[in-house]
Amino acid sequence: MSAHRRAAVMADVARVAGVSAQTVSRVANGEMNVRAATRRRVVEAMREVGYRPNGAARALKRGSFNTIGVITFTLSTFGNSHTLDAVTTSLAKRGYSVKLILSGEQTSSSVSGAYNRLADEAVDGIIMLYEAGLLDHGEALFPPGLPVLVIGSTRVDSLGMTVDVNQEQGARLATQHLVGLGHRDIWHIAGPMNGFAARKREDTWRAVLSDNGLQSEGRSIPGDWTADSGYAAGLFLGDRDDVTAVFAANDSIAIGLIRGLREQGKRVPDDISVVGFDDAPDSAFLWPPLTTVSQDFSMVGEVSSQLLLEAVRTGETPAAHSVLPTQLVVRQSTAPAPRR
Repeated sequence: MSAHRRAAVMADVARVAGVSAQTVSRVANGEMNVRAATRRRVVEAMREVGYRPNGAARALKRGSFNTIGVITFTLSTFGNSHTLDAVTTSLAKRGYSVKLILSGEQTSSSVSGAYNRLADEAVDGIIMLYEAGLLDHGEALFPPGLPVLVIGSTRVDSLGMTVDVNQEQGARLATQHLVGLGHRDIWHIAGPMNGFAARKREDTWRAVLSDNGLQSEGRSIPGDWTADSGYAAGLFLGDRDDVTAVFAANDSIAIGLIRGLREQGKRVPDDISVVGFDDAPDSAFLWPPLTTVSQDFSMVGEVSSQLLLEAVRTGETPAAHSVLPTQLVVRQSTAPAPRR
């Protein structure tokens, strides 16, 4: 007579973690009133004893649900909305639908709670789309049971599967393009500094300037991915004489920037050259058409879908970290530095 191993229950997790079953339940349900250190200990105990939340257990019994959950903080940014569109399109071609949860609070508890809500709604895997650097600091821990893929992070030491465009390559192409045109006074309008992409783009801009003996200190202006922040920066920079070029962290910022510069009597690119990032569909139809960095959202969707669905099929989550290339698209918003 063969022996069957008993499935792990909450009591097993509580015993290994040295906490109450109620605390285990709070962690499994993503409740906020659990200290970070305790949450981490409980999740590690779940993995050790092989405990799986109920939603994942049902998935194992009933087979594939042909549904993928997506968690994000916002759909208001160009990058998030287009990435979600690419992921949804790619999954649909493979016969999968998408359940979306907007996690308004950028906290580890909020993310964990969203994860557990999706786990209870019969999904086969989860894709995280996020702006803040929450997961890059290893603060959000997911109970075992469902494969998770994160789009927008290259923190390879703490995350199983990640996909992102090469932020450093894109920012380097943009900044080096301006340096190659002879610009010495190159400013940057940044995205929110709590996001991986914004930080990487600014850090790379600084590095390229330093490599070429150029100054970056005091030449970065905080932004928030919106045209409004670019417009405010344009009004400020248009009143200065120590700027001939600007690398904007995304195309929306660049669009607002160009308007602000014009209202201050500056011509683009005659007086100030502008480079964006994203290659948004409208960027080629601005005046002047915008020089920008293109990132292939459809490729992000394809690679993310392939990685996650393979993990669903095999039941294993590999340490797979895909960094996709970017490309500089040169249009008429950049020109050689003006003579002074």
